Amino acid sequence: MKKKVLSLLLVAALVGCGNSGDNAQNNAIDTASNNADANASDDDTDVKGNAGEEAADDKAGDASSTEDNTTDPSKEDDEMATDITVPEIDITAKEIPDNESLSFVHDMKIGYNIGNTFDAYKDADVKDDMTIETAWGNDKVTKEYVKAIHDNGFNTVRIPISWHNHVDENYNINEAWLDRVQEVVDYAVEEDMYIIINIHHDNHLEANAFYPDEAHKEQSLKYIESIWTQVADRFKDYDKKLIFEGMNEPRLVGHNNEWWIDPNNEDCKESISVINELNQKFVDVVRASGSNNKDRYLMCPGYCASPDGVLNDGFVMPTDSADNKIILSVHAYTPYSFALESPGIDNFDASVYSSHKDIDDFMDKLYTKYISQGIPVVIGECGCVNKNGNLQDRVDWAAYYTAKAASCGMPILWWDNGAFTGNGELFGFIRRDDGTLEYPQIMEAMRKYAME
Repeated sequence: MKKKVLSLLLVAALVGCGNSGDNAQNNAIDTASNNADANASDDDTDVKGNAGEEAADDKAGDASSTEDNTTDPSKEDDEMATDITVPEIDITAKEIPDNESLSFVHDMKIGYNIGNTFDAYKDADVKDDMTIETAWGNDKVTKEYVKAIHDNGFNTVRIPISWHNHVDENYNINEAWLDRVQEVVDYAVEEDMYIIINIHHDNHLEANAFYPDEAHKEQSLKYIESIWTQVADRFKDYDKKLIFEGMNEPRLVGHNNEWWIDPNNEDCKESISVINELNQKFVDVVRASGSNNKDRYLMCPGYCASPDGVLNDGFVMPTDSADNKIILSVHAYTPYSFALESPGIDNFDASVYSSHKDIDDFMDKLYTKYISQGIPVVIGECGCVNKNGNLQDRVDWAAYYTAKAASCGMPILWWDNGAFTGNGELFGFIRRDDGTLEYPQIMEAMRKYAME
């Protein structure tokens, strides 16, 4: 996700996503929505739920805003908390193959992203890269905050990390930055959590890092090799609960097809091919570093990490010397109109098929192509923003989304950008300063329907 305009991932089955500020991308969203399979079977689903309630008039807030001149919508949620109920949802579980990899992701259960923190970056000259952790308005990560993540019920923590502000011209990582990353990883190790670290916002031309097209392929391969050689060596003796994720949402930043795949577009086909090579480079570098990295679980995304990124015909799983230790990484803010689009819609009814059909569609396709074949998938980013205090709708969404993912054998990770007020995307979930869980009703819904 980005600082201001977080990754607008439309997760219908046929396309990746769109940016609400771009007409071409809006057209992609409309096309995807119209093409979603409205006749998809829901025979395995028996849902009983509460309709979403209208609540609060407050405007949503900006993730990067430093002003707090609006009423905090989460406070209004407190006033109606006694009226919020977790819907009863009954989704028939699909048959999950019995193998070590699917058991591993099963135990990850539900997870949490420490967003807009170590993934923050600066486009201008950086005088002190150690200040960037708080550059996007969030507090420094403390041991107490990581403990609060775990204590509130999350079994997995993803720590998105951008590196390009912390390397020299030869891509050597600042030792102090790597030490700080390790310090926070160790906080999560102390909590006995599953942990994901990655390369995050290094996918743009100005970063001089990686960009998945042929013109920048050699530079991109060098960057992936350089960063992962150093990171893999630093963490090679950590146990298997530490997972490496090669890239975050690799895509043609700035292209008309940045957020959706046109299977007939030559640029898309080229980028998909380059992403395959970058994934392979990542796997090869980590495996070559030895120790526990020889068979560590590794996460690999397709184009823009959308479901279609790994469902399209051009995507190729990396070859691996370890046995079935590749996890496919997917991000899914769906249905887009409810979960992320502004203004979009603010209602979600778990008992109504039209509300959850897009969720069913992409999860069923991932199950059929991968999970049923024994290949693990993790939904590494998901969530739904606070829109006008629509807490009951968000609880309904969280319940259905978690239950459906669990029925398909996929863990999910909530994206928290630390935003509770302002004019942007309000994904804030746990307060950074004191570890307060702002929406216990949403957490209750996720915990109720997470994989047992």
